[in-house]
Amino acid sequence: MRAVLAAPPPTLLVIAKSPVPGRVKTRLTPPYRPEQAAALAEAALADTLRTLDTVPAGRRLLVLDGEPGSWLPPGWQVVPQVPGPLDERLAAAFAHAPAGAPALLVGMDTPQLRAGTLAAPLAPGARAGADAWFGPAADGGFWALGLARPCAQLAGRLLRGVPMSTGRTGAALLERLAAEGLTVRRLPELTDVDTAADAALVAALAPDGDFAACWRELAAASEGSGFSEGSGISGASGVAR
Repeated sequence: MRAVLAAPPPTLLVIAKSPVPGRVKTRLTPPYRPEQAAALAEAALADTLRTLDTVPAGRRLLVLDGEPGSWLPPGWQVVPQVPGPLDERLAAAFAHAPAGAPALLVGMDTPQLRAGTLAAPLAPGARAGADAWFGPAADGGFWALGLARPCAQLAGRLLRGVPMSTGRTGAALLERLAAEGLTVRRLPELTDVDTAADAALVAALAPDGDFAACWRELAAASEGSGFSEGSGISGASGVAR
C-alpha cells in the first residue's frame, strides 16, 4: 500500500502539428478543402487535450510542430518537435519526459479517446509488472505508446527505423518491445482519423466533442453545396469499416 501511495503520477505527452491548412490531415483532401481539414484537425487536437486534462498526471507536455493557438488549454507545457521523419520525432518526444515517472505518448488523431481508457491502466495500483503500454490502431499502426521507465535511449531503440504509416507499423513496434524484454499492457484498439471515412466513423463514436460538431457542420455545408453521400463528408450511415 505504501508503494502505491508513493507511485509518481505519469507524464502525458501529445505529439501534434499546429492545425495549419495544407500542413495537417492532407489525406482528407479531397473531399475536404485544406481549410476544412485543418478545422477538423484543430477540433481533434482540442478534444484530445481536453480529455487528457482529466487524466491524473504530474506533467502534460505538447510536443508541437508549429505554434500554439487559442486551442491550447492552460496547464500544458509546449516543447518543439525535432526535425526529421516521424520515427525520429516520436523517439525524441520521450526525451522531454522526466525520469522517475511513467510517460505515455498519444497523437492528435483519436478525438474519441476517453479519459478512463488511460486513467485506469496508469493508476498506481494497476501499473505493477508493466514495462510499457501499447495502443493499437485499426489501420495496423498505433495510437499510444507508454514506458514505465522512459529514457531517450530506450525510446530510440524502440522507434527509430520502425516503418511509419504502414499496415505493419504496430506489429513492428511490438516486435521491438518484445526484443527489449518488456512486459507490455495493451490498450483498446482505436481508429485514427486519416481519411474522410475515418472522420465520419469517429464523429459517430464521440458525438458530443468538438470534432463531431465540426464534422456535422462540414457535412451540412457539403449537402448544401451538392456533395454526394459517397464523398465521405455527409452521411455517417454510409461509412463501411
